[in-house]
Amino acid sequence: MPVYFYWGEDQFTLHQAVKQLQKRCLDPQWEAFNFEKIPGEQADATQRGLEQALTPPFGHGDRLVWVVDSTLGQSCEDALLARLQKSLPAIPADCHLLFTSGKKLDRRLKSTKYLEGNATIREFALISPWNVDALIHQIQAIARDLQLPLAAETEGFLAEALGNDTRLIWNELGKLKLYSESQPGPLTVSQVEQLVNTSTQNSLQLAQAIRDGETAQALQLVADLLLTHNEPALKILATLTGQFRTWTLIKLALEAGEKDDKAIAAQADLSNPKRLYFLRKELRGITGGQLLKTLPLLLELEYQLKRGADPCSSLQTKVMELSSLFQPIHRRR
Repeated sequence: MPVYFYWGEDQFTLHQAVKQLQKRCLDPQWEAFNFEKIPGEQADATQRGLEQALTPPFGHGDRLVWVVDSTLGQSCEDALLARLQKSLPAIPADCHLLFTSGKKLDRRLKSTKYLEGNATIREFALISPWNVDALIHQIQAIARDLQLPLAAETEGFLAEALGNDTRLIWNELGKLKLYSESQPGPLTVSQVEQLVNTSTQNSLQLAQAIRDGETAQALQLVADLLLTHNEPALKILATLTGQFRTWTLIKLALEAGEKDDKAIAAQADLSNPKRLYFLRKELRGITGGQLLKTLPLLLELEYQLKRGADPCSSLQTKVMELSSLFQPIHRRR
């Protein structure tokens, strides 16, 4: 049956999928008659959606009914569930009912279990900022869609520079596509590094400055991220947490005597064990004990930010505490 439930934090990709569904279902000349968009916060949104989806399309093309920000995945009374179970099988093949939500589906609900068996459910999850391998795969996929030729090292650079902001990735790669039309061969790092927003790269640079005990450089990067790039403090924190988590897991495995790169990569959630060669270099002279001490500090910072603390002062204070963990003893005094 033509019923869909799209959900997830990656709202940009989700809305692209909605546009594709609209393009597939609707005749542009009859769209005004056959497309209904219902705000999910309305008390009767689901019921209205079901009623509209049972109405045959007018003229040419199919009908599409879209319930935006639906709460159906979080709560559903028994009466509404009964209505859902009665109505969905009756929806005509040329009518399409779409629910979308940024919130996670509650799989304990009877309504969710029913939808799982009677609707097309798609999750649009953001890739974790520290999962560089997955981000590289995403860059490669979008570059293929845009027919944008990139050198292998450029894909890695862009993954670190753009992070997991899908809208930013599409915008920046679209810009590079225009630039590439006047350039021979795949684009190199030197060609693209002046053309893209590098805030995520700076967040990774911040992690590296902290790891090297360079407090002054780290504080400058904090100011640059917050004031120049308007980077959300929680996004900076997510990158720091992911990077220090990866470093910690790798260092602890190495200190435990683990020699199998695949085993270490599995423990650290790395899909490419070859990255360990570079990560080992980054961790020379650093102990697992030092890295373990960073995690409670990052957790404290998350608590402070989510409680409404000032982002700038909170980040600056914690960055000083973090970088002091990696300074030689004579520099701490």
